[in-house]
Amino acid sequence: MAIHEKHLIRPENIKTHDNLVIDGVDVSGHWSTFIETRVVTDYNEQLQEEIAALPGGEYIHRCWQCGSCTNSCTVNAINPDFNPRYWIYLIRMGMESELLRDKEIIWQCVSCNKCTYACPRDVVPEGVMKATAHWLEMKGHTETTPSTIFDAEFTRQVVQTGKIEDGRILKNFLLNSKQPLVQDWLIEMVKKMITNLPIKFLFGMGWATIFQPKTKGWGKARAAIEEHIAEEKAAERAALGLDPIK
Repeated sequence: MAIHEKHLIRPENIKTHDNLVIDGVDVSGHWSTFIETRVVTDYNEQLQEEIAALPGGEYIHRCWQCGSCTNSCTVNAINPDFNPRYWIYLIRMGMESELLRDKEIIWQCVSCNKCTYACPRDVVPEGVMKATAHWLEMKGHTETTPSTIFDAEFTRQVVQTGKIEDGRILKNFLLNSKQPLVQDWLIEMVKKMITNLPIKFLFGMGWATIFQPKTKGWGKARAAIEEHIAEEKAAERAALGLDPIK
């Protein structure tokens, strides 16, 4: 599973002597370029298990570093530093500090699933990227991302009411992510809705936003789902060595 690509070597670890003569031979510049020796002392031997304990990371152990995920990645085509194969390698090696150096771009996965379709080992790299982003948030290495806030609001509404109401989800998402409720794109969308959608449909959306109707007989289902979610979250936090939510 060794990594050989030159572009994965951190620039600060590449050393070159502009003027160097050894035994009368000028080896300046390119000839004296070498990779600085380093010792990694902060391995997290449980890192792979921690990622595998989160939704999407279950099959990370299957990876054999073929590179199909990165080769097919939509984001990598724009930003070569976005490298799922390399991050999976770091996770499996337990090199947490190296992984954290890319914490600001790992969350940029767009879930196009090209990597998942290309993977010959069914690792589900897209899921691993989401699990890794989730891990970063749970460990406190990054702020909660807007996508996580949206997912939480979507899940909360499903659990509470057994229904999805787009207007309420959008409103709560904007409030929870500290965004203004009035935005140019939102105004344009509302204008098009008023122009193109039937009055009855618009009235129904407004009614649902205000009164939050629930699916009939949803109480027992909600209790079961809440219990299951609580068990999953407790298991995830235990796997990451975090205290249970009080």
